[in-house]
Amino acid sequence: MIRFLKALVLLPVAILIVLLAVANREAVTLSLDPFSRDVPEFATQLPLFAIIFASVMVGVVIGGTATWLAQGKHRRARRQFRREVTHLRNETDRLRSQGQSGSSVPALPTSRTPTF
Repeated sequence: MIRFLKALVLLPVAILIVLLAVANREAVTLSLDPFSRDVPEFATQLPLFAIIFASVMVGVVIGGTATWLAQGKHRRARRQFRREVTHLRNETDRLRSQGQSGSSVPALPTSRTPTF
């Protein structure tokens, strides 16, 4: 079912990409020199669809990197919570084993703890 839905979404997207590439295959001049319009220092002839696709790819990489950096505080907090859960589970197991060995510490009830 998921495979069908993926194909249902990706097939029209693939068709649009092919149509964009076919319709914009004429070469255009890409110049990175803002001061010399007539004789730029660095200029190259590329098909328009290649420039569009490269721009989209660079945008996806920049957006993904920005999102990953912005979510760093959440990943850090999750790591801290995992360490705390592990520490508390170890402490609970230690206290349970002490309670079963006849110590004066009352035994803790066994219960399932949620996993993170």
